Amino acid sequence: MKFTRTASANWQGTGKDGKGSLSTQSAVLDQTQYSFKARFEDGVGTNPEELIAAAHSGCFTMQLSFLLNEKGYTASNLDTEAKVTFEDGSITLINLDLKGSVPDISKEEFSEIAQKAKEICPISKLLNTKIELAITLA
Repeated sequence: MKFTRTASANWQGTGKDGKGSLSTQSAVLDQTQYSFKARFEDGVGTNPEELIAAAHSGCFTMQLSFLLNEKGYTASNLDTEAKVTFEDGSITLINLDLKGSVPDISKEEFSEIAQKAKEICPISKLLNTKIELAITLA
């Protein structure tokens, strides 16, 4: 399977005092505001690190669901929070915090499948940073 997705950014002004907007092909983001303040302080809008966290948590969780299905399991619920750490001009760490409810699976097998999902998720493979995974099975 091969496909291409698109997004675009517009920026006006200086890096610190300017403003920008992001739009996606699906229009889920449609001229969504981003700025220095939204990225480095507590301003209104989104930022690249937040979008990476959303992409990574979504990709990992969907990958995990596919791997569970391959082993004959269907999750009742999977929640993943991604925390992206930005330090000295680089993304240095992503913490994935997984909480799952999967009938009839052992903690060991759930952990093994989740680790594999972390390794093969396309967003994990794209990112050049340390990725840690915490796992809780309900």
